[in-house]
Amino acid sequence: MRTLITQVRLKELLHYDPETGLFTWLVSRRGGAAGSKAGYKRPDGYICIGMEKLRYHAGRLAWLYVHGRWPEVEIDHINGIPGDNRIENLREATRLENSQNIRLSMKNTSGFPGVSYRKKCKFRKWRAQIRVNTKKIELGNFSTAEEAGMAYAKAKATLHPFNPATRASLPKATQAR
Repeated sequence: MRTLITQVRLKELLHYDPETGLFTWLVSRRGGAAGSKAGYKRPDGYICIGMEKLRYHAGRLAWLYVHGRWPEVEIDHINGIPGDNRIENLREATRLENSQNIRLSMKNTSGFPGVSYRKKCKFRKWRAQIRVNTKKIELGNFSTAEEAGMAYAKAKATLHPFNPATRASLPKATQAR
């Protein structure tokens, strides 16, 4: 198994701007001149940087660059944008904490996290539910998607202390695309 890069070696190869979250090469190398932007964007939006025969997520490298140590767990992008590696947008998170900050699924038809439509019900057609750790909690059935969305947001504020706000309540500019 190869040893992960150290902070000292990282700073010999790359410059990191904590305000923009961008890495640039300090040395010329195959495929890039000194001063050029480092890394590439994957289809899922994460930035990866290859060096010394390994590929690294830029968010993890930013953490090492600034804090002098590898993150002990996962790195969460607070605003949900995986390519935004500004240090103020990064925090350590367990897998369960990180799952509190996921974006709305493309399959979601209600427009609200935790809200689904129930065809078989005549009246309260919108169901709200939330997951806490690995347990699903039913929040009730509602007449409108908006009511169900409000129930979810209220539950999230108390049951998800790591990330109490839903994406729907964040300013549009910070929502994940």
